[in-house]
Amino acid sequence: MNAHEIDFHISGTEMQYVEIELDPGESVIAEAGSMMMMDPSISMQTIFGDGSQQTGLMGKLLGAGKRLLTGESLFMTVFTNNGYDKEKVAFAAPYPGKILPMDLTEYQYKIICQKDSFLCAAKGVSVGIEFQRKLGTGFFGGEGFIMQKVEGDGLAFLHACGTIVERELRPGEKIRIDTGCLVAMTQNVDYDIEFVKGIKTAFFGGEGLFFATLKGPGKVWIQSLPFSRLADRVISAAGYANRKGEGSLLGGLFNGDR
Repeated sequence: MNAHEIDFHISGTEMQYVEIELDPGESVIAEAGSMMMMDPSISMQTIFGDGSQQTGLMGKLLGAGKRLLTGESLFMTVFTNNGYDKEKVAFAAPYPGKILPMDLTEYQYKIICQKDSFLCAAKGVSVGIEFQRKLGTGFFGGEGFIMQKVEGDGLAFLHACGTIVERELRPGEKIRIDTGCLVAMTQNVDYDIEFVKGIKTAFFGGEGLFFATLKGPGKVWIQSLPFSRLADRVISAAGYANRKGEGSLLGGLFNGDR
């Protein structure tokens, strides 16, 4: 095993956090700002790159460049147990949803996931980019040409908004989902984009112009609420935050709105 072997416990329902137990000398990598709490013997160190154990300047620059293309910071944080007993460090999800523990050895050492879904992982796991080879998928797939890939032989933790559905696709089996609802998939799944048939359905159906089509064999993880959809609802409701008598017809008539 190249990655450190770690133990963990996930707590919470809507706003979850994962508590990771480290033996002396073990480490975990995480995105900046995700740490919730840690024991006294845990130390923090900022590293340049994608979290893999690459050596040499070119290897580190390549890992950092991959993270830059996905919109992430050039740096990650390593948390290491420098004590003599087991110590714990916890990482919190940034918004309501679920934390998914992924043992990469069960998925041929690689998971493809949406950008911003990575939370933390055992040291030795790398977080890189996965280019979409099909032109239509790149332009209309909701994630652009680039998705994240998490590689290694250790535990990784992803986070997604809403409730997560895990679906096992048989060889040749297809499923169509909203482009923003795809959380992750194994590398054998064929990912493509399908145009919504019918002009009226496409423009007035309220579901967008494109579906994501996933074809097995493989496993996919689907979220009930894409974060972009949640953000749109919050932004649209923000204009009502300072209204008096919110929720009533008269409140909207007599609070200065026209």
